[in-house]
Formats: sequence, structure tokens, C-alpha cells
Amino acid sequence: MAAPNAPAQLRRYTDLPALLHILTARHITLLDPKTWDDKNDSHFMAVYKERKKLKSLLALCFSEASETYHHWRVFSGGPAGVCIVFDKNRLLEDIAQVPHVSMGSMDYLTMSEARRKAFKVDELPFVKRYAYKPEREFRALYASPVEEIFWLDLPIRLSSISRISLSPWMHTSLSKSTASTIRAINGCEKLRVSRSTLISNEQWKKLANSAF
Repeated sequence: MAAPNAPAQLRRYTDLPALLHILTARHITLLDPKTWDDKNDSHFMAVYKERKKLKSLLALCFSEASETYHHWRVFSGGPAGVCIVFDKNRLLEDIAQVPHVSMGSMDYLTMSEARRKAFKVDELPFVKRYAYKPEREFRALYASPVEEIFWLDLPIRLSSISRISLSPWMHTSLSKSTASTIRAINGCEKLRVSRSTLISNEQWKKLANSAF
């Protein structure tokens, strides 16, 4: 749980090559949602694109939730996974500089709630089924009725990144050199980088040893 008055955060789970690209190029990339695993979600996006007569509809997803096993395993499984923790306010300032980009948290509905609801077209990109609620997704959306593109790079400041968390499956012998490689990138010298201890935390283990 976040400390009182702590800055709001957004998490982006990805892999090490994508992180190095983000830090070097200083941008995040919105992509076409047609390839998303959740076909319900991609269908809602496709209907929105059709009804709004758009040439392009691109998106990028973040999480407003704290670190969870689910997020790591589903979105960034394996030793090369990373979690980029953004300062939400700073990142939204960066994204807001780009025309035709909207942002918002997802609304999660049960099937019975959805059946009773009269959907408005503008709501479709920000609605998902209730089973996905633990993800606490926050979405950036680019929509253009005139330009057909398949990705869009959004410039960001490195200062919008609060810290980098390396995969809990990365071997501890690799985490130091990986962190050093990240900090060797121009402008990243003071970036906070650490390996997640989600699946093996010594302080947590000690609690079991103190049982009576």
C-alpha cells in the first residue's frame, strides 16, 4: 500500500529490451490493439474505431495497482521482465502534449451490469469485464480520423520515471550488472533500479522463523 501523500503511480510491465529503448529514445509507444489477448477488449476497440470513423486507433496500457504476482506473470513473465514505475502526474503532463490522445481508468462491469447498461460509443475504449478488475488498468488512447498509422511514439521526460523494478525471476547474480547497464544510459545515472523480491523476500521469511 502506498504511503500517505505519496505521489500517484502508474506501472508499465514490459521486458528489458523495451525498457532500454524507452530510456534511450525517451518515448513510449502506442500500438494497434488488434493483437491484444483479450478479444472482448479488442472488439470494443474495433467497434469504437468503426463508429467514430477513425483511420487510426492506438493504445498503451498501465496499471494503477501495486506490484502483484499476477501482473508479473501475465505481462512480464520470465527473467527479462521489468516494471517501469512512473510518476503519474508527470507522465500525464508528457502525454497531454500530444494531440488526439485521451487517457482514463477502466470501468469494470459484470455481465449483468453490462446488460442493463446503455453503452455510449465514447465509453467503449474504457470498459472491460469485471474479471479483469484486479489489473486496475489505466489506458492512453490515440484516435485520428485522418491519419492512418500503426504505432505512435509519445515523448516523455526521464524524470517521469520514479524507478525500475527488475523481474523477481532474474537471478540475483545478474541484477547488479543489469542495473549498472541501465544507469550507464545518458541521463539515467541516478535512476532507482532494484530487483523485485516479490517471490523471495528475506524479511518475509524471517516472520515464519519467529513463529511460536
